[in-house]
Formats: sequence, C-alpha cells, structure tokens
Amino acid sequence: MADRRTYNVVILGLGFLLIFTAFTTCGNVEQTVVKSLTNSTFSGSGYHSLGIIYGVFSFSNLLAPSLVTVIGAKLTMFLSGLLYSGYIAVFIIPSTWSFYLTSVLIGIGAAMLWTAQGHFLVENSEASTINRNTGMFWALLQCSMVFGNLYIYLDWNGKTEISDISRRNIFLFLLVASVLGTLSFLVLRTSHREEEMLSEEEGQALLSTRMMYKNRANTALQDTKSEFKTMVQLLKTKTIMLLSPCMAYSGLELSFYSGVYGTCIGATTHFGEAAKGLIGISGIVVGIGEIVGGGFFGLLCKNSRFRRTSVVFLGMVVHFIASYLIFLNIPDDAPVVFETTTQKNPYLTPSVSIALLCSFLLGLGDSCFNTQLYSILGHVYAEQSTPAFAIFKFIQSVSAAVAFFYSGYLLLMWQLLLMVIFGFTGTLCFFVVERMQDFSVDSQEY
Repeated sequence: MADRRTYNVVILGLGFLLIFTAFTTCGNVEQTVVKSLTNSTFSGSGYHSLGIIYGVFSFSNLLAPSLVTVIGAKLTMFLSGLLYSGYIAVFIIPSTWSFYLTSVLIGIGAAMLWTAQGHFLVENSEASTINRNTGMFWALLQCSMVFGNLYIYLDWNGKTEISDISRRNIFLFLLVASVLGTLSFLVLRTSHREEEMLSEEEGQALLSTRMMYKNRANTALQDTKSEFKTMVQLLKTKTIMLLSPCMAYSGLELSFYSGVYGTCIGATTHFGEAAKGLIGISGIVVGIGEIVGGGFFGLLCKNSRFRRTSVVFLGMVVHFIASYLIFLNIPDDAPVVFETTTQKNPYLTPSVSIALLCSFLLGLGDSCFNTQLYSILGHVYAEQSTPAFAIFKFIQSVSAAVAFFYSGYLLLMWQLLLMVIFGFTGTLCFFVVERMQDFSVDSQEY
C-alpha cells in the first residue's frame, strides 16, 4: 500500500513538472512572443491573457471542489491538463479569439487542477507521510522553472527577433511536454480510500449510476455552500483583514517575476543579441531562488513564530533591494514598449549580472512570503485550514490579475513603487498578526 501511494505521489509530481514546464515557460516569454508576431490580424496582449487566467482562476476556485468530488481527482486533473495543452497549442498558430478563449478555459482548468492535486495528495498520504510527500511534490514542481527556460536560452541566445519557425518549434516542444504530463495522470492508481468508496457505492445495487453521481453532486454542493459561508465569516475576522495586504502583495510580485520581469530583460536594448536568451536564464535563476528559499525556510523554520517574522522581514528587505537594483538597471519603458527594444536609458549601464541577481532575489523573496503565509494560516486556522487557504489563493489571484492588466500601461518605476508600498504595508500587518498571536498565547498561559 505504501509503495502504491509513493508511486502516485511521484507520478503526480512528474505530471505537474511536465505541465508547468510548459506553462511557466509560456508565461515567462509570451508577451515577448506576442510582440514579435508578424501576423497583422493578431491583436492580443500577453499581459491581458495572464490577467484573465488569474482572474478566472480566483473565482473558479469556489466551484472546483464540487467538480472534483463528483468526477474524481484523477479525471479532473486529466481534463485540466487538456485545457493547459490547448492554451500552449494556440501559440503555434495564433489568433486573437482562440488566445483569449483558452485564457478563460485555462483559468477554469487551473482551479480544477490545483483543487484535485490537493485532494489526491491527501488521499495518498497519512499523518506520518504528508510532509515527505508534500516535499517530494514541490521539489519536482519547482524543477519546472528549469527545463523550458533552458530551451529558451539555447534557442534564443544571439537572436534579436523571434522568427515564426523558432516560435513554432518552441511551442511544439512545450506542447509535447504538456501532453505527456496530462497523459501521466492516466497511469495514477486508485488509492485505498477511493477503492473503499467505490466498493461501497457498487454494493448499493438499488442505486443506478445516474443516482450515484446525483448523490455525489448534492453532497458536494452542500459542502461548497458550507465552505463558502465559512470563508465569508473568516473574511470578517481581524486576522484575515490584517493579512490581506500581505496576500495581495504576494499576488503583485507573482505577476512581476513570472511575466513582467522577463519581458523587461528581453526588451532591454543594452543587452543586445543576448537579451532574448537572458529571458530563459532569468526564469531559471528565479526558480533557483524559489528552491533555495522554499527548502531552507519551509523546512528549517516551521512552527516558530519568531522565525516567521524574521523570514518575512528578510523577504521584504530582499525584495526592496531587488526593486532598487531593477529601478537602476532596467529602462523605465521596458514593460510597456511596443517596439522590439527599449528607447529610454536607465540610471546605470544595464548589467547582466545585476539583472540575474535580481531574478534570484525575486524568487528568494517570493518563497519567504509564501512559506510564512502558509505557516501562519495553518497555525491560526488549524481547524479551518481549507477555507483559510482558499481566501489566500483568492486574494493572491485577484491581485495578480489586476497587476497583469496594469503592467502593459504603467512604467517600470510605478510598478516597483506599488510593490514597495504593498510590501511594506503587508509586512507591517504580518508583524501585527504575530503580535496578536503572542498576546493570545501569553493570556492563555496567564
């Protein structure tokens, strides 16, 4: 039984590794790819597409648990993988209507995929193995930042323009990766708990298949209503209200490092023929920062309120340093320029070393905030963790969606200023919540 569960977790991680090798690479380069299209009938924006994805994702999370309950985690992940693959395929023969349609569909698919992933991981874990299994899954997932971006570097290095042939080859490679990841879900084995549930349902001979699924749907709908009411109640609590700026900030910087910063590097004139290839290297270095931060802070600093505040403070400082260096090193018009390269000059002569250092700092700081937000929510809402985490993902996704929509219009310095303001406010509010928890513990001891 243990071998079957371990097998499922490994296959689950490999499936996500392949799918997100395609999607994270696509998100990193899509605005650059869209700007390079020679198709005069295409009028889409990579920023708007990503904004739609995160916006639809945030609201679809409310209904995704019901679907997973009705059709099962395995089938849900397979169908979601098809939607991801469809989005990647659009870039092979791009058209505006299919670009935005698949943006909506992948937002729905993302909510289904992540809900099913959490359900399936829990189904294949016990109290003694959940930490190990979660660690295995996230380690495989984080590697998705490496392979696709490495391909981008090898293919784009030395090129100033992205040809149609180069674009098709890249997205064919990403499509194959996504399809393989989707197909891997079909070889997942049924868990022991699912077998028990299925045998119990099959034993009820009087229930037809139609009635069985109807009962599942009714149960799922009741659970969804109950969870939604709990979410509304939690939103009114002082703790969630205070943590909201920090959650919103995590969405702002998510949009910046995953879609905007790579575009800025690729548009910087001073990097010359190396600019496009540096987008891939930047994505890899962001991933390294995520892995280093997630591994160190997530594993070594858990269950310590003092360390939580220290890690969040470190994340704020790291991101402030990165923002200042980006402000000095990258042209102000880099995120919004419609030409192939920037027209403005930054304060410093753009340096590749500084640009990649900032990529690492962005990944490191992101892991600081995310690991500690998960930690404090799990600590404060141990009995209501599911709706608490749902609120976190909702606020983060809405924030990321808004950020992607303004990224194509605001100059770089204003985007960085917004992140600094939210980062400082979010960190301050996080400290207040920790102080409230310390005071609560002290009062109980007294």
